[in-house]
Amino acid sequence: MTALAQRNAKTGALAGLLAVAMIALGFAAVPIYRIFCQVTGFGGTTMRVAESALPAKPVGKILSIRFDSNVAEGMPWHFVPEKFTDNAAIGARKIAIYTAKNLSSAPITGRATFNVTPIQAGKYFSKIQCFCFTEQTLKAGQEVRMPVTYFVDPKIMDDPDTKDISEITLSYTFYPVDQSASGR
Repeated sequence: MTALAQRNAKTGALAGLLAVAMIALGFAAVPIYRIFCQVTGFGGTTMRVAESALPAKPVGKILSIRFDSNVAEGMPWHFVPEKFTDNAAIGARKIAIYTAKNLSSAPITGRATFNVTPIQAGKYFSKIQCFCFTEQTLKAGQEVRMPVTYFVDPKIMDDPDTKDISEITLSYTFYPVDQSASGR
């Protein structure tokens, strides 16, 4: 093999390796981005915390929390919050309940995405427990109640961009999970 042929083979191998690495990064981008958003609160993504990270006590300021629900086009679910608004003291643990009903004659698995508006409040809106952390499978005609346990971190009062917020909206959208793609 000539020197030119060796360089070409080496360049081809490197290009192939780079292509494989880029494809792998493409598949990993969504989970990496989701983790980044949950850690930083970027784009209105709520924080996910353990029970031990709860604030010691509420600070007293009351916020209005609005609950919004959506389903992706073509997903045969009825999905709504039991209450559309609630008042929450900053730092107090609260529970919101959503209901979902499968309107089809077959089991459907869905996954909820979520966001918070205004987006600046996302990093202070912390969920302890949420149906959105896992896929939800509803049998034909099945209706379920799904809780969300949350609190608004008192640090929201220290941020000049969020200290004057009086209303936060928590919004969910359910999307169908392609069962054939996930190997089920």
